[in-house]
Amino acid sequence: MKHYKVWAIIPALFIALSISGMTQARSLPEFTELVSENSAAVINISTTKNNKTRRSSMPSLPPGMQIPEGTPFDEMFKHFFGPESRRPEPYESHSLGSGFVLSSDGYILTNHHVIKDADEIIVRFNDRNELEAKVLGSDERSDIALLKVEATGLTAVKLGDSTQLKVGEWVLAIGSPFGFDSSATAGIVSALGRNLPSDNYVPFIQTDVAINPGNSGGPLFNLDGEVIGINSQIYSRTGGFMGVSFAIPMDVVLDVVSQIKSQGYVSRGWLGVVIQDVTSELAESFGLDKPQGALVSRVMPESPADKAGLETGDVILRFNSKKIKTSSSLPPLVGRAKIGEAVPVVVMRNMKEKTLKVTIEKLSEEDNNTIKTSNKSGRMVDDRLAIEVADLTPEQREEYDLAKGGVFINNVGQGAAVKAGIRAGDVIISLNNEQIKSAKQFLDLIRDLPFDKAIPVLVQRQQGAIFLALKIEKE
Repeated sequence: MKHYKVWAIIPALFIALSISGMTQARSLPEFTELVSENSAAVINISTTKNNKTRRSSMPSLPPGMQIPEGTPFDEMFKHFFGPESRRPEPYESHSLGSGFVLSSDGYILTNHHVIKDADEIIVRFNDRNELEAKVLGSDERSDIALLKVEATGLTAVKLGDSTQLKVGEWVLAIGSPFGFDSSATAGIVSALGRNLPSDNYVPFIQTDVAINPGNSGGPLFNLDGEVIGINSQIYSRTGGFMGVSFAIPMDVVLDVVSQIKSQGYVSRGWLGVVIQDVTSELAESFGLDKPQGALVSRVMPESPADKAGLETGDVILRFNSKKIKTSSSLPPLVGRAKIGEAVPVVVMRNMKEKTLKVTIEKLSEEDNNTIKTSNKSGRMVDDRLAIEVADLTPEQREEYDLAKGGVFINNVGQGAAVKAGIRAGDVIISLNNEQIKSAKQFLDLIRDLPFDKAIPVLVQRQQGAIFLALKIEKE
């Protein structure tokens, strides 16, 4: 009887497993219709650049060998390799990329780096038809270019809302990797709001979609067949795809396109601060319940931030009503703010929230000043932190661009200072939110520091100003 019950259960088990397998299979995305409907709107872009700097090279003879003058060999050598043959020769360089039709009247989107310095741009559709395109505008900072071809009735893409994307969502790219037209690759959204070192004003969409040379400028689709980004670059140690690719969100793209169409160029907002992330130790030292916001390590003189009253040591928690979770989320918001607009900025200052009004100005080219260090005399030692300090000389103030205050770190031993990240060559500007006026005052402040509590320390070094969290532990 027991055996009969087991055998009776087995068919039901197989049926359950089959249903489970069918359910799992149905949950996988189907891309065939998406690709079929959108391939006509994705194009291949080839560019030609005319160069005039390449010279032909003249071969050298083996040591000790000479060709007698006036001989037939001498005349032939001069003809092929003489000064006349080494004049600049024009040559062409070519590149490939992808793009897509933004509207049926011939507007096309691609990356700035795809068409940069091109003398001729040819777009090829999937029906092999080719048209010459002209650049209406191109923005290097966002890596977006708007092109135009003389045509009507083109198949255009549908645009989606990139702000509604979620990590784990399926996405699909169509482009021309290595020149292979209309290649489709799929994956998921790996992360949102990624900021890269060279692209502070773009909150990139990170995916694991296979992107290779030639995919740049192509569209990134969601499962509804809407473009939610432009494939821009990859992270790679080999030059090929390694599972990490980045796309420009469509909300950023449309803002750039709108500015190019209306004024022919792209302008961005400027706040005028140097910022850093808030660690858990710094959060404690500034009175935050968790690491959040953008910590201001420097305020540029005469900048919008300076005029509005922002100070070094402020933690920006909200900008124009948008919450700042990490420092990398602030630059895109500032960049897209309207020039001349007064926006509210909420900061944490001295353990209390404070709201300031900042009038945004236009971003210009930033200075790239390098801070240098040098030795000096008048050293003072503090055993509690195991550091050796000294007042700054006039020459050093000029090198560090510091009109007053600060103390130079000559040497750091094993102790609380080195654990906090302080190192020789740093200039400490403030300690526990109090400005440092001299080496003696700095040592006096150290003596009054509490044990086992994180204290904010602002240091200036070659890479710029940065906050560190100093904690003196009881022995």
